Amino acid sequence: MSGRPADHVIEVVELGSALLEWGDDGIAAAVDAVARSDLAVIASPTYKATYTGLLKTFLDKFTGGTGMQGVVTVPLMLGGAWNHALAAELTLKPVLAELGATTALPGLFLLESEFESDGRIEEYAQRWAPVVAQLSVHCLVERRALRLARWRVAEVPRCTLTSFAIEAAAIKALLL
Repeated sequence: MSGRPADHVIEVVELGSALLEWGDDGIAAAVDAVARSDLAVIASPTYKATYTGLLKTFLDKFTGGTGMQGVVTVPLMLGGAWNHALAAELTLKPVLAELGATTALPGLFLLESEFESDGRIEEYAQRWAPVVAQLSVHCLVERRALRLARWRVAEVPRCTLTSFAIEAAAIKALLL
């Protein structure tokens, strides 16, 4: 949405069994990458009308209420039928809000069979890019103020978090 590729792409499945433990350095680095991002696309396939347990396990590593504070998020879900079209909005977005993320953008649902060719990613990115730009500025100021208060100033990269493999071109298109 900002015209540059993501600084980080985290495939949650590649984090493996470390997700089930506390204190793992790799998990801590992944959580930190998301928490320091100005924009994070949080994506999951639809499983039983909601996001996967694998994604939930990763999201459990964030501090409730503040773990994603200052991060603009795009809840994105992929599914096999339109009857799950509200899954991103009704299941994933509230969890991100509970973690302190800025969830002003509507959730995006894509059909697995046509997401690479239907143009919905590009339409979403064009429509919401100006909003992301404004929110990112606001969140950057908020995040830097929080970090300064903690005596920590950090670079603010962007991050895409997926619990499944979306073709890289599709993610890049969403972020353009």
